[in-house]
Formats: sequence, C-alpha cells, structure tokens
Amino acid sequence: MAVQCPKIRPAVEASFPVMGHRLPWQTQTKISFSVPNKAMNLRISALSGGDNSSSSKKSAAPNSNYVVPLDKSSCITRPLAEILRDLNKKVSDNIIKTNDDHSTFIPWYHANRMLSFYAPGWCGEIRDVIFSENGSVTVVYRVTVRGSDGEAHRESTGTVSPGNGDIVDPVAAAEQIAFCRACSRFGLGLYLYHEE
Repeated sequence: MAVQCPKIRPAVEASFPVMGHRLPWQTQTKISFSVPNKAMNLRISALSGGDNSSSSKKSAAPNSNYVVPLDKSSCITRPLAEILRDLNKKVSDNIIKTNDDHSTFIPWYHANRMLSFYAPGWCGEIRDVIFSENGSVTVVYRVTVRGSDGEAHRESTGTVSPGNGDIVDPVAAAEQIAFCRACSRFGLGLYLYHEE
C-alpha cells in the first residue's frame, strides 16, 4: 500500500506492506524531512467493509473532501452513464481558478480528485511527448474511465511554449494541461469553456 502526503512540503510518499494483514489493521511510521528537526508521526488505518454478516455498517477511510469505501466489492460499481452524468455536474466555485487573462480553469489536482471520487478505477497515461524545433513541448494524454458496463477513454493534448519563463518542467506543465483537457472531454468543467 502506498500513501501520499501532498499537504507536506515537499510531498512525501511512503509504502507499507499489507499483504498478510487482516482488516482492520493499523500501522505507524515516522517521516523525516530534509529540513533538520522536522518529523511527523503518521498513523494509517484500514477498516473492514463487512464480511456479509448481519452487520449493516460500512467502514471507510476518510479524506478531506470525500469518503472512499473500503469493502470487498469492486470499485467498478456504476454504469458509465451515471459516471458521465456526475462528471458533467457544475463544479464548486471555490475550486475554480482564474488565469491572468480572466479565463477560468480547474487545477489538475482537483480534476484528479474528482475523477477518483466520481469514477474510481480511472486511469491516465501519457501517449506521446513531442519536442518541437522551436522549443515547445506537446503531451498527448489519455484518460480512461471504467464503469460496470464498459469503459470509455478520451485523449487531448497540452502544449507549453519556451516563452513562458515561469515553468520549471515543461513536460509536466504540458501533461497537466493535456490531462485537464482530456477530463473536460468527459464533461468535467466543460461548461467553463462556454461561459461568456
């Protein structure tokens, strides 16, 4: 099991072996930072979602914005039509960001989180990275959403030009753009492109 701690700067990732454990289980670890005298204790718990007994309680692992159930059933539980309907819902205004040119967008990390919530089991892949002679970088990205009745995928591109001096990693920046555009092809925040 891998755990990501994105709220820690720099982000930390830790892995824990859980193969031989029965649910519920707990483990504890200490994460040290590159900054001297900085450490954090991290406790991780997994709860059982039930064993088909008479107990109707479902357990879950909480996240700051949503709850993901941890039970024996597959994460592919809803038809694609329901998933796509949910992805087309209006996004909360506090998630939407504005560029210098007053255009609005959903940051990639929120798009990732919403996909994980509405379409658990989704996957994304970089299909191609194109380096142009003028120094620009284009990434082709595919997002695949799986439902109980099949799967669907959407691809899009993101390009970063060399003229933008604020970008440290142009491939990562182009990937973020391509990922968000591929998500919008599923309907996530698509209405932002049409608002005037």
